[in-house]
Amino acid sequence: MRYPKPLEQNGTIGFVAPSFGCATEPYKSAFDKALENFDKMGYKTVLGPNCRLDKGIGISNKPKACGDELNSAYLSDESDVIISCGGGELMCEVVPYIDFEAVSKANPKWYMGFSDNTNFTFLSATLSDTAAIYGPCAATFGMNKWHESLYDCFKLLTGELDSVHNYDLWEKEGLRDEEHPFEPYNLTEKMEIKYYIPGENKESEDFTIRSAEEVKNPVAFEGRLLGGCMDCLQVLCGTEFDKVKEFCEKYKEDGIIFFLEACDLNVMSIRRVLWQMKNSGWFSYVKGFLIGRPMHFDEGFLGLDQYHAVVDILAEYNVPVIMDLDIGHLPPQMPIVTGAVAEVNCHGNNFNMKYKFK
Repeated sequence: MRYPKPLEQNGTIGFVAPSFGCATEPYKSAFDKALENFDKMGYKTVLGPNCRLDKGIGISNKPKACGDELNSAYLSDESDVIISCGGGELMCEVVPYIDFEAVSKANPKWYMGFSDNTNFTFLSATLSDTAAIYGPCAATFGMNKWHESLYDCFKLLTGELDSVHNYDLWEKEGLRDEEHPFEPYNLTEKMEIKYYIPGENKESEDFTIRSAEEVKNPVAFEGRLLGGCMDCLQVLCGTEFDKVKEFCEKYKEDGIIFFLEACDLNVMSIRRVLWQMKNSGWFSYVKGFLIGRPMHFDEGFLGLDQYHAVVDILAEYNVPVIMDLDIGHLPPQMPIVTGAVAEVNCHGNNFNMKYKFK
């Protein structure tokens, strides 16, 4: 696995828009504010041609134009790291235009984004053997007061951080809108981790989901991180870009930790996606699962809740499943280094993960 060099003080941050661009409010103003914030911190910024566009369908521009922008930014020496402008809907259509072979031969640089950006952060690891960061997009850095998680993300880019942890509160309903583009996170919900501990109910399909208070012993495991937004992973699964089995075979001695979260998927869709991944051979060497809060939080359907949507499919692997983590669409989110080896330690409502860049 290849790891980029840290962003140095006075270095250059590049921005691209292979998914949505920052063309409409509140993202337009928030992006401008983010650029101002980075400038005040002493960093130079360079924008790709699509960053402020809204000319595509579900993405900033035509798919080839988006792919060309990303290739140029990654292969150029003009920027030291890349942050995606935003998530969107159809970055999958950009994937055929991304030169992953060239990425694998270029000097690696950090790429950070989440949601639709799974189409790069995931494939950068599996196709180019190059680590990437599943974390906030550019406009998020335009809020009036950065949350601790944003400082953690930036410290990861600069090499000042080699571990992440969860946060005490999370946002269920955001306050940012067209008239209030700089609003910080609306942190109203208490972090409450849920667990599935292997070895219980082996002869039953009624797998027990435990609260943090019910788990008395620490849960620890190690493996190489792989994952992202299940909405995107489902689309990639089974295509010519699906080299997950080969990746897992290559790193089977490390084992794999899958981190997964969902945006538009309801509980039935989540269960179907996991069934598809399982039957595509993705989980052969799994050491554990890290599940982020789904966007459709606490929205059960036909007797199925968000926990059994996951556990009923994954319990057969006899590994820990840790749920409702700070990963994905309900902020804050921990920055996850796709491709890195991680040591996971979780006890009660305290989650810690240390990266090993090997």
